Order: sequence, then structure tokens, then C-alpha cells
Amino acid sequence: MSWDEELARLEQQRRLAKEHGGSDAVARQHEQGRFTIRERIDRLADSGTFLEQGPIAGHPELDDDGGLVSFTPSNYVLGIAEVDGRRCVIGGEDFTQRGGSPTPAGLRKSVYSEQLAYRYRLPLVRFLEGGGGSVTGTGGKGATLGSDPVYAPHRFASIAKVMSTSPVVSAAVGPVAGFPAARLVASHFSVMTMHTSQVMVAGPSVVERALGENTTKEELGGPHVHMRSGVVDRVGEDEDAVVDLIRCFLSYLPTNVWELPPRRQSADDRQRCEDELQAVIPRDRRRTYDIRRLVSLVVDRDSLFELTPEFGPSQITALASLDGRPVGVLANDTCHYAGAMTADGARKVRRFVDLCDTFHLPIVSFVDEPGFMIGADAESAGTIRHGAAALFAVVQSTVPWATVIIRKAYGVAAAAHFGPEGLVLAWPSAETGALPIEGGVAVAFRREIAEASDPDAHRRSLEERFAAGRSPFPRAEAFGVHDLIEPRRTRPVLCDWLDCVEPLLHAHLGPKTYAIRP
Repeated sequence: MSWDEELARLEQQRRLAKEHGGSDAVARQHEQGRFTIRERIDRLADSGTFLEQGPIAGHPELDDDGGLVSFTPSNYVLGIAEVDGRRCVIGGEDFTQRGGSPTPAGLRKSVYSEQLAYRYRLPLVRFLEGGGGSVTGTGGKGATLGSDPVYAPHRFASIAKVMSTSPVVSAAVGPVAGFPAARLVASHFSVMTMHTSQVMVAGPSVVERALGENTTKEELGGPHVHMRSGVVDRVGEDEDAVVDLIRCFLSYLPTNVWELPPRRQSADDRQRCEDELQAVIPRDRRRTYDIRRLVSLVVDRDSLFELTPEFGPSQITALASLDGRPVGVLANDTCHYAGAMTADGARKVRRFVDLCDTFHLPIVSFVDEPGFMIGADAESAGTIRHGAAALFAVVQSTVPWATVIIRKAYGVAAAAHFGPEGLVLAWPSAETGALPIEGGVAVAFRREIAEASDPDAHRRSLEERFAAGRSPFPRAEAFGVHDLIEPRRTRPVLCDWLDCVEPLLHAHLGPKTYAIRP
């Protein structure tokens, strides 16, 4: 007696599972400019490495003799594959079935993806496309509504666990609402496509019924909304660009918190000194400059990978490498609010510091910080509370810090750029103090300025006098910084610093825990 009948059914179900929701549904997916989930996995995974989990999970329809009549696969595809030679868990919804709303097997596989990544200590990559739960339940229209048993684990428990141990990346590659939207932000790196994705708590129909607002998916949660909201870290022009962003982000991080970030081969001379840095900071304190150009002249060439560039834009957060070693980069963009820390900027800094601390990335901070943003809007946004939370993230971090004061370092907000026991360097253009000169003069000499024959001229004279007294030399001479350096020497000095601190990173392997923050 052979098992030919069962083997034939197995082969048939495996074949049908790869047909997604059928040829018509796949064609509609392609017409809308979107790939299927299996096509997405093929683009991300190294060729031939995808090991699928639950390949025939789904719902079979049998005849009276037990023969297979039809088969509806689960609408979540999951497996382990290699990405640039490193194993990762990859999964995502199949939008060609039920618009990605989970089937019973699909729901189980989506939850299992997090458990699998946590158990094997592997990075997790999710391709999200769907509306989450449906009013009809996982069984579809006409199904009896049910719920998880009262003793079921909390749905977010596995997500929290894996985020504490392995890199988690989520990509919105179509309309995403409800629970998938929560999964998107429950990630270390979130990305969406420019033309085919939207991210929403609820779609237009629900919004109109609840609030009477008539809007579109794009208006609710298109990329132009979420580039500024902080919901996504980057936006890719298309799905291939999204895959490239995922690969790039993962290349800076370790496989899990028990490992150090991978060091890459670098052809960039660690002793490279760029003369352009000598004059990059204008002598006119009111003039801006290109901070991204400045940083790119210090880190390894073409290694700067910025996160959330349009959210909290006065604060720049990025990944980069120095002599092939991954680092986190924090900087101020004086083109936005003179570099002042806004509420959004503070949230951005807090999240970034936590990312670097979790995955053992030394932080290099280039400081031109005039302080917290002021004014009625800043107060309404709760800037000081979010700023204090960012400060707590900094002081609770354990990774090595190197801070380069390139111009201003004023007020409480400046403290968010100096890590515990970190290296502190200064450029000749550096100036520090309790208040920016302009604000300090306005407060301390308010009456004197008002009574002057030419108030504006007297104010400028006072500002220039105090600016001359903010030289970095006295601080360096009093050992208030580790060194006052030529700007062109910043790269070799930081590479030497990394040599010193790299052995310390081994003592900090493992998950991180933090006390309460404001």
C-alpha cells in the first residue's frame, strides 16, 4: 500500500497555495502597481534561501470521498530566509485574498512570525497590506463572531518581546489600517511606498460614519502625511526602492542584542582630513550651513543613512559608519528653527537614542543646539516634557558617546547631545552657555536697551561683546573638553576613539531595560 493519494493531495495544495487569490486577483494587484507577497519576499531574500513555514495552511474543501475539491490558502505568507547572507524571518499579508484581512490560519501565522523571530533571535521583516480585522470575523460574511479565550496571551506581547531582542522592520506596501498599522509603527524601522500605500487607524468609510468627515485614503494617511507625522522613517519611490531601504537599514544592525553590529570593509582612509571642514561653519552666527554635507565629510563616504528626515527636522538622526564600524549620528539642522529642539525633535531623539542603545551602536553627536523651541506653539506642544524624556533616554543610555561641539550648545536641550562619560571635542567655532547670546542679552539688558538712543545698535553691540567672550579656548584650557581640534581632524580622532571604546561594547550585550521617563 502506497501513499500516492496523500502525496498527490499534498502536491496539489502546495501548488494552489502559490496561486494566491487566483489569477484574476493577482492581475488586479499588478494593475494597481503592487507585487504579490511572494514576489516581495523573492525580491528581498537571497535567491533560493526562503524556507516557508506552514506552506499548506489554509482551508480545503473536500468531496464526500475526501477528495480535494478546492483549496483556499492562508492569506499570510511566512518563512525564514537569508538577506545579504544573514538569516531573517520574513512575512506579510496576501492582499489578493480578503484584502489582507486575516483568515484563521493567516492570523495564526502573523502572530507566529513574531514568536519565531523571538525564539530564534532573528531580525523580522513584515510586508504590510491590509485592513486588519473585519466585522465579519476571520471566517468571512455569515460566520459566527467569536473571540480569543480569556486566558489567551496579549496580542502585543510577542511584538514587545521581539522588539527588545531583534531588529524589526515593517513596510507598508498598500493600504494599511487597523492592527497592521499598529504593527507598522511597532518597529525599529518603518517604510512605505510613495504611490501605492496609505497608513490609517481607520479608512475613509469608518471615518465618515464616525466623524462625518469625507476624505480619501491619501488625505488620511498618504506618504506626504506620514513623512511629517513620524509614523514612517523613510519613503521609497516604489517597492524595489523599499526593499533597498530595508537591506540598507539592516546592514547597520546586529542580528540580535546578544551580538555586536557587523563591521564592513571600508576603502575610505581613516586618516582622511577634509580641508573643506575648516571653513564650513560661517563666522556670521546667523547664517546657516549644510549640516549633511558636514557630516558626510567625516563619516565613511556614502554611508550616511538618515531616518525620519521630515519629522522633527531641526534634529537629524542617521546611521553611518566610521572605518567600517556602524555608528548612530545625531546633529542639528540650523535651516529649521536654527536647530532648536521642538517637541517632535525631542521625540525623534528619544527614539533614536533607544535604537542605538538597544543594538550597541556608538553615538556621534554634532552639536549646534540653541536650546528648546520657545513660543506659544512650543508650549502647547508640551516641548519641555518631550525634551525631558529625550534627556532621560540620553542619561540612561549605556553605549559610548562622542560629542563634537561645532557651534552652539545652549540651555537644557544641549544636554541631550552629551552622553554619560562621553568623549567631548570642540571646534574653534564652538560656543556654550546657559542661554543663547541674543536671548540672554535681551533679558539681562532689557531696560538698558530700551533707554538707549539707538536700541538696535546698542543690542548688536552687546551681542558682539558677549559673543567675543564665548571663545572655546578657556573651556579647553580648564579641561572642560577632552580636546579642541581642527575640524579637518575630526574623522581620524573619532576613528581612534572607536578603537578605544569598541572593547567596552561587549559588556553591554543583551536586552536593555529603563526606568520611568517624564
